[in-house]
Amino acid sequence: MATFLSCVLQPGHGIGRPSVSHAVVVIFLEFFAWGLLTTPMLTVLHETFPQHTFLMNGLIQGVKGLLSFMSAPLIGALSDVWGRRSFLLVTVFFTCAPIPLMRLSPWWYFAAISMSGAFSVTFSVIFAYVSDVTEEHERSTAYGLVSATFAASLVTSPAIGAYLSACYGDNLVVLVATLVALADICFILLAVPESLPEKMRLNTWGAPITWEQADPFQSMRKVGKDPTVLLICITVFLSYLPEAGQYSSFFLYLRQVINFSSATIAVFIGVVGILSIIAQTLILTVLMRTIGNKNTVLLGLGFQILQLAWYGFGSEPWMMWAAGAVAAMSSITFPAVSALVSRSADPDKQGLVQGMITGIRGLCNGLGPALYGLIFFMFNVEKMKFCIYNTVSLSIQKSLIPGPPFLLGSCTVVVAFLVALFIPENTEPPVVTSGVHINTPLPGSDEDTPALTSDEDFEPLLQDSVV
Repeated sequence: MATFLSCVLQPGHGIGRPSVSHAVVVIFLEFFAWGLLTTPMLTVLHETFPQHTFLMNGLIQGVKGLLSFMSAPLIGALSDVWGRRSFLLVTVFFTCAPIPLMRLSPWWYFAAISMSGAFSVTFSVIFAYVSDVTEEHERSTAYGLVSATFAASLVTSPAIGAYLSACYGDNLVVLVATLVALADICFILLAVPESLPEKMRLNTWGAPITWEQADPFQSMRKVGKDPTVLLICITVFLSYLPEAGQYSSFFLYLRQVINFSSATIAVFIGVVGILSIIAQTLILTVLMRTIGNKNTVLLGLGFQILQLAWYGFGSEPWMMWAAGAVAAMSSITFPAVSALVSRSADPDKQGLVQGMITGIRGLCNGLGPALYGLIFFMFNVEKMKFCIYNTVSLSIQKSLIPGPPFLLGSCTVVVAFLVALFIPENTEPPVVTSGVHINTPLPGSDEDTPALTSDEDFEPLLQDSVV
């Protein structure tokens, strides 16, 4: 074991020099493997928890999200000391470890998914890897490439998984996903070189990790110190909480309540994903130049309100497709919020405020799924589905809201919209000062406060709502 670990931690291993291409391959393979399981996972989830499918799904995803939120700062700090490659291996291995358990033992599979949240922070390590191998002016493009690769993997893999499941059964899909995950692990072991410079590893090896570095609430404790940043953070929390809940349960909702087939769900994911990419590139650019940053945020929130309300009241398949197109337009919100944060904060506080927003979104990834699962359970959505076919209860069914969590989420976004109205729009971006390499000091240390450029502090996860 010691020999294996020493081999893994050696920075000289790998093919070629560290590059963005290595990060892109790792991300694509990991999420392609999970995308293949979209259809089998919905089936196994319903078969394992037939009476409380939505509740258990929310609890599983909620526990996973909270564990990821709690562990991300610690793993990030450790990767600054021990290097990126070893933690890429750890995060990918434990994130993909539950895959083969799906057909062996569903109970162990869902338990493993929940616990894997402690290591499901591959994106944090990948973005640190990218920052190691790029110059400041290249990082926005490199981050965008990684996010686009992630989106592309989820646009294609559910359709492939649905086709294999329909033709050959779920066992083959699980096998293929397991092989893809193993290929990702082998790629990290054999092809990915260490990105953190050796002299930095030697200087920091054995350095103590402070509680401030590992504390996930550290950055959020400073939210109230700036009124503008406080308004933005409240807006992010109120708008991303239903977004996170929707992401965790919407495909299950399409399958169980709207009666979408596996193939239709796969096509839905692909179409909405492509529309979201178009919205976040072409349309977002035009809106930012024409109506301004703050108005773009408000427009995105307006689309999100309409989308969630449509999901909540809609009971026909065509309504889901129409609301999906609106959902793609709502994906412009978070790139605009990220730019608004950059314009509203001082140059020496860019990293701090972006860290606040990232922390809030991480917290929502835990709370949102659990909240949606609880609301589905409270409104007996599983039972409501069967009333559709009961002629005696048909009139009662029509008076009920098909998707209560989505409607409540829409109300939450209305409050976010009202809060966003009070955000002052600073049209003049802060003066850019010379940046420093983000890995020179350890995160959370006293030296970790120099002025950073907007490119370096740009948070890619805020740019891609598909994530």
